Amino acid sequence: MLDQRYRNFLTRHAKVHIAIWSKKPGYFPGPKVRSKEGIGAMGQIHELVARHGRDTARKLVSLEEKRLVDLAAEVLTDEKVAAGFTYSGFCMASLPHRSLPDDSQWVRKSEDFSLIIEPGKLFRHGEENGTLYGVPFGPRARVILLYLQSEAIKSNSREIELGSSMRQWLDRMGIERGGKTYKAFRDQAARISACRLTFAFKKHGREGFIRDSIVDGGLSLFDMGFDGRQGRLWQETVLLGEKFFQSLKKHPVPLWDGAISRLANQSLAIDIYCWLAYRLHSLMQPSTVAWSALHVQFGASYAYLHHFKPRFLESLKTALIVYPDAKVTISDDEGLILHPSPPPVRDRRLIA
Repeated sequence: MLDQRYRNFLTRHAKVHIAIWSKKPGYFPGPKVRSKEGIGAMGQIHELVARHGRDTARKLVSLEEKRLVDLAAEVLTDEKVAAGFTYSGFCMASLPHRSLPDDSQWVRKSEDFSLIIEPGKLFRHGEENGTLYGVPFGPRARVILLYLQSEAIKSNSREIELGSSMRQWLDRMGIERGGKTYKAFRDQAARISACRLTFAFKKHGREGFIRDSIVDGGLSLFDMGFDGRQGRLWQETVLLGEKFFQSLKKHPVPLWDGAISRLANQSLAIDIYCWLAYRLHSLMQPSTVAWSALHVQFGASYAYLHHFKPRFLESLKTALIVYPDAKVTISDDEGLILHPSPPPVRDRRLIA
């Protein structure tokens, strides 16, 4: 007898949502389950788990897809519906995945949108020169930013608690708070505190920009006196930049906390998930995004498209598993075809 949660899933997902096809057979390995047309259906991984359970489903897929079955089983049995938020600008252009030289800025450009992140200095009391911190990068920086933005929207305040509230959130994300993890978070918190953002955009023939610090008011995100063994990991509060906060309030994108917790160590998968959460629910008809455009938006670390595509597809698979309602067709020649889809958070009051 099927678990009731699986029954609920099958009721909501009567159709297979994610189709994968290629004119070059075998280029993109799909599940063993095939439709009559020979199209490998990524969405069938959810359906396999829902119908047969995790253990049987693992026997029906390839070795590389067993991890996706495990992930799908976790998603389908997770009944928590807590929502997080991010600014829509971060869905169109995000942070680097790897460290840059400390004095280097980060620039991402698309046809209608640009993000520039500049490094900056933090000063302790009595310091004259301060310490230069490079641009924030990687999954830890993204997790910190998601927390700050989520709390700002939920509390309708740019003053964010960084004590027990953040520790509890990190626990929900499955992130340990000691040793190397603490050092990584402290470094990324300092980078976020020091940097400045510029979002430049073009809309309806008009151009504009927003420039601000993420963190305002001279506060740092971390307790400099904490040695990893005692004391607080975070200071009690931090103040977001006023312009950044107002932009976030005007254009918040709801995310599912359960998805973020399962992507917390994968920066590219986080970026893809946030992008899909922003794009899919607002579509009125299918929209094609060319591989070249995807490379520009997500592939800064890859000089060549043929190096970027396999890495992107691997992360896309993971992002789609934690967003079961996403409807995306993948074409080897064209790119991605995005279809109108429900948002990852079903409460319409949360949708920007």
